[in-house]
Amino acid sequence: MKLSRNVSVILLIIFNIAIDQISKVIVRANIELKEVIELIGHKFILTNVYNRGAFLGMGSDMNDTLRLILLLILPTLVLGYLIYYILVNKTLDKLSTIALSCIAGGGIANVFDRIAFGKVTDFFFIDLGGVFKTGIFNVADMSVTFGMIVLVYTWFLSSGKKQTT
Repeated sequence: MKLSRNVSVILLIIFNIAIDQISKVIVRANIELKEVIELIGHKFILTNVYNRGAFLGMGSDMNDTLRLILLLILPTLVLGYLIYYILVNKTLDKLSTIALSCIAGGGIANVFDRIAFGKVTDFFFIDLGGVFKTGIFNVADMSVTFGMIVLVYTWFLSSGKKQTT
């Protein structure tokens, strides 16, 4: 049985939300606040921190009204439009559709945290020495990042095709 495009999009968004929320429930239930669990030495750790801001804590210091507008209302409107765009725009290629669905799912998952808890649960940290170091992030952040990387990839693919024709 082949699923319709829109059903597939909705299921992918729900899947992204679900894996993020399940991972956060597990972290909140099993890892104490600010506890550090080394998975691969200091290179890859699990911890449990709360982020009242956005990416890497940006906006944590904003007053409550500004935080409500910039981290709840605006993202909700943008995510609502993004879902509408994905569902209505039938000319999107498959990779772009998947990428945008991952971005929407990850975004919704983090907005849900802000609504339900007033903050986002983050728990992964990677430090590969001077080569690569992340802030503390979660599965929703990985979904959004994956979606953005795939979008950039598809953009390069499509611009390469335009130049050769």
